[in-house]
Amino acid sequence: MPVKTTCEVVGVKQAINNLGKIDKQLQKDFKADATAIAQPAINAGKAAYTEVPISGFALDWNNKTDKGTRRIKGFNVERAKKNVKMRFDTRRNAVGVILIEQKDQAAAIFEGAGRKTSNRLDTSLRIAGFSVSPGRTRLIGPAVYKARRGIEAEMKKMIVKTIAKVQREF
Repeated sequence: MPVKTTCEVVGVKQAINNLGKIDKQLQKDFKADATAIAQPAINAGKAAYTEVPISGFALDWNNKTDKGTRRIKGFNVERAKKNVKMRFDTRRNAVGVILIEQKDQAAAIFEGAGRKTSNRLDTSLRIAGFSVSPGRTRLIGPAVYKARRGIEAEMKKMIVKTIAKVQREF
């Protein structure tokens, strides 16, 4: 009979926040170590961007809002790769603590277009072969999830070690 188990490290947010209270350098060192460990997943996210997804998507466009018109730069592969970054989110209502995000506006629009409701951009991207499920992303999410298996164990070891250190100090 197969058994399913999950492993979850509790207290990561508190450990990161308490590191800053104990010593700011400890917090900086933790973030640097976590970034180094997560580098394969970040690189996988960057490697997912190889071409402009659809014709005309590289052109700048205007987004009309209630506050006026906002200019959005077109999709650029190099800019999309450069803006895949890791961020720590230790707010109380945060979903995850260690996040790999796309900071480029055009690439983020490409990743999330049509996740909640279908629109013209989503239809064009689906025809081009870039479909997306609700709540998912097109390229960066699947690439990072494939690469995360290689870094999970090392990250958990570092987090448990850090939590133990914080509990001794605090």
